[in-house]
Amino acid sequence: MTTEQGSPTTTADREVVVARTIDAPRERVFEAFTEVRHLTQWWGPDGFTTTTRGFEFRVGGAWDFTMRGPDGTVYPEWISWTEITPPERLAFVHGESADDATAFETVLTFTPDGAGTRIRMHTVFPTREQRDEAVEKYHAIEGGQQTLGNLAAYVAGGG
Repeated sequence: MTTEQGSPTTTADREVVVARTIDAPRERVFEAFTEVRHLTQWWGPDGFTTTTRGFEFRVGGAWDFTMRGPDGTVYPEWISWTEITPPERLAFVHGESADDATAFETVLTFTPDGAGTRIRMHTVFPTREQRDEAVEKYHAIEGGQQTLGNLAAYVAGGG
């Protein structure tokens, strides 16, 4: 796609994409994202724990939570769902709070892959600089891979 002036209009310089095939049916993988009793067991990179302050799973609803890193640092987190299409797709805005000007958008797709599920997490940040900071300072790619690894281990264990 191009603008009328002929310059490309793309979000590629603001994106992070992480994907993984999980050895579990799509419905089970999708459910692990929809219920707080599941999310708090696996959400986040290795060594992080999640504590929920509020949870309402519906379009326009929010998940208000904190993550504690292995070093004890507490990170306020907030997600608001913008699309819920079971068991295929979830979209949400993710930031530190409802009024976070640096919040980013994520779309999760759940695609059958044999007996398993291919999950793709596509995140678009407001600016290239915010994407670069997330990747370089907060290790967003590695953290996303670890988070999906934790999800895979959780659902494989019957969660």
